[in-house]
Amino acid sequence: MPLTAPPTIRTVRPLAETRLFRIEGVDLRFDNGTQVSFERLKGSAQGAVIVAAVTDDDRFVLIREYACGTERYELGLPKGRIDAGENPMEAANRELMEEAGFAAKRLTRLNEMTMAPTYSGQRTQLVLAESLYPASLPGDEPEPLEVSFLPIAELDDFAASGDCSEARSLAAMYLVRAHRQRREREGAA
Repeated sequence: MPLTAPPTIRTVRPLAETRLFRIEGVDLRFDNGTQVSFERLKGSAQGAVIVAAVTDDDRFVLIREYACGTERYELGLPKGRIDAGENPMEAANRELMEEAGFAAKRLTRLNEMTMAPTYSGQRTQLVLAESLYPASLPGDEPEPLEVSFLPIAELDDFAASGDCSEARSLAAMYLVRAHRQRREREGAA
């Protein structure tokens, strides 16, 4: 399929704004002359991080917190917004300390993820956190978060269990598992 230029953005107008979300109307004109209007959730300028923290004995650090969208408690990876003036690594370590009570000596940015790129501009940086040690900071959660550990070897069963429905957390753990397997193969070669 031939690559074409992206459509021309004719106008962007605010439709609604809350404390967390900004909804925009975007009027586009495609190369074939078609004009359409889309709505999108505007992502924050700084973006967000999701932290795949792995212990020295190959376990993911998970948190259980109330998810208002699904109206239940869910397991997932620590995550949050990148604050103004922070880089993704600083934000990842801060979120890890606030939500799970750990910090990392080694942080590696692995990927950038989106949830629904056709209508959301939110970008999340996946950061692998290793060489963990106990450290905590006060967070903004309304109740203490439960921390649990998932052996990487049990990831497939966990993904099928339904204890975590958040696609970003599941995708991040699979990406980290693949990254670590690749690193082990290259180290053995």
